[in-house]
Amino acid sequence: MKKLTLTLGLLAFAAPSYADKLDDIIASGTLRCAVVLDFPPMGMRDESNNPIGFDVDYCNDLAAALGVNAEIVETPFPERIPALMSGRVDVGVASTSDTLERAKTVGMSIPYYAFENAVTVNDNSGITDWEGMRGKTVGATAGTYEAIWLEGQINEWGEGTFRPYQTQADVFLALSQGQLDATVSTVEVANANVASGNFPGISVVDKAPMVPDYVALFTLREEYGLINYLNLFVNQQVRTGRYAELYEKWIGEGEPADLTIPGIYR
Repeated sequence: MKKLTLTLGLLAFAAPSYADKLDDIIASGTLRCAVVLDFPPMGMRDESNNPIGFDVDYCNDLAAALGVNAEIVETPFPERIPALMSGRVDVGVASTSDTLERAKTVGMSIPYYAFENAVTVNDNSGITDWEGMRGKTVGATAGTYEAIWLEGQINEWGEGTFRPYQTQADVFLALSQGQLDATVSTVEVANANVASGNFPGISVVDKAPMVPDYVALFTLREEYGLINYLNLFVNQQVRTGRYAELYEKWIGEGEPADLTIPGIYR
């Protein structure tokens, strides 16, 4: 019995320990972030084709906190989670809604940003408020919070057509060209696209009656050490004032959304 006990003890002592993703990132010296770069002002490219935006800066801040270099991996909305699952990125800093359905697949941090949503229309559509979308042709980027809400409205109304698109740029181009009557997107994206002048003949007419879209950082759901680190990082971005600083830099108007939810996040 003593020999068996000693053998089991030695085996337990000799069992290998496995580094988690947090250790792997630090050891590699690089943090690979999935970022959507057709989603101004959260992610876009400057005149020299360099990635810029709120999410780009957020990834850079996270990498700096980890003591590693940031690698921005351009990732369209529908490819965010596949990019993580295939190992092409370590985390998503990609304005990703923290839905319960997504949480079945990936691990999500506490919210690092919150969006309200606006209705943007083709000026020839005759739509003046969100209810005017009833019976019209509407569209949004496939798989997004806005797309899910819009398609649900079409089904609830029992009339109209919903069209999914691959990117935000595709949505606003279709809207400008009259292929869509209206779309729903974040207020930030709507205002940025209207102001850009790249999509003539469109206007923001109303806010959509949607609850704020809380978005989270995400990584593999089993990486508890990294998820805990992401939660603390978000917390520190807020309490150090960096969240407000990035908001003023990239959005500029009003106050940043309160990331606390009464009775839940404090």
